[in-house]
Amino acid sequence: MEAGSRKTALVTGSTDGLGRGVARELARRGYAVILHGRSEARCEEAAAELPDGGAGYLVADFSSLGEVRKMAGEILAGRERLDLLVNNAGIISRERRESREGVELTLAVNYLSHFLLTLLLLPLLRRSAPARVVNVASAAQSPLDFSDPMMERSYDPMEAYARSKLAQVSFTLEFVERFAGNGVYANALHPASLMDTKMVRESFGRSMSSVEEGVRAVVHLATSPDLEGVSGRYFDGTREARPHPWARDPGARERLWELSEGLCGGLLEPL
Repeated sequence: MEAGSRKTALVTGSTDGLGRGVARELARRGYAVILHGRSEARCEEAAAELPDGGAGYLVADFSSLGEVRKMAGEILAGRERLDLLVNNAGIISRERRESREGVELTLAVNYLSHFLLTLLLLPLLRRSAPARVVNVASAAQSPLDFSDPMMERSYDPMEAYARSKLAQVSFTLEFVERFAGNGVYANALHPASLMDTKMVRESFGRSMSSVEEGVRAVVHLATSPDLEGVSGRYFDGTREARPHPWARDPGARERLWELSEGLCGGLLEPL
């Protein structure tokens, strides 16, 4: 398949664990895969596993919305198409920390960076329609406390993680509601429970599922012909599941969207 006719995919957090496995499998299926990571050396290592080095890589620290915006600008300036966006990068911060913009770090990296990236890349996704967005969430989900969204009163690592992941699901549903009919289909999923990744081992000391199980679920949602045109859904592995009630609440989704726009500030202005 000639390079110009190949579908292009961007996988965030693709230098380790689930993201790295997803990137390899998409490349095996013929996608031109753009890698992303915080370290150039790790990006080069991951690229070496892909045919012809993949479609390049981008280095950006998702604890900085400014770096996310810069990355989006590089993609828009240098790519003619983007058929698939897999929002996968994520952390669990043991202590409360803040991003460069003063946002609670787990929320910033796991959710807000992807909110910003997706909206900035939306024009390119539209031009590549039909295109897909896959938001890698988790079964660990907890509603955001709008009276203390930055968890300044009290902080718990798993609560912060669960809030960021439910925010991803909520964003998925609201994105589809706001941009219906534009040829960009977005879904979220819990890929597998406690996959054998560095993040899981460091946080829990054990694993329950293989990375390969999670890769299969993500790639299924990203590429399956059976899911063509399916949008605004939540999946547990490869099976559709019912989203958390908070994600189904239009009022909560709207409040989260408004909060997210405010936190992104002028960074959401067109590039």
